[in-house]
Amino acid sequence: MTPTDIARVQTYLRRTLGTDKITVEIPKRKGASIEVTVDKDFLGTLHRDDEDGEVSYSLHITILDEDLLPPPKK
Repeated sequence: MTPTDIARVQTYLRRTLGTDKITVEIPKRKGASIEVTVDKDFLGTLHRDDEDGEVSYSLHITILDEDLLPPPKK
């Protein structure tokens, strides 16, 4: 993914989700995962798909169980 692609997706995510705290990180080494963070906390990874000349981007969000609130008591 090019730096231009990354900047465009970051702008889209910020506008759509209503926060400037979203950052799409340019990987430090070629072939590394492109990470998306919110206020420096890892949110997920971004992937580019170019199939039959149509380009799309997918964001895979990872939610760790330890980050969730405890379930409500019954």
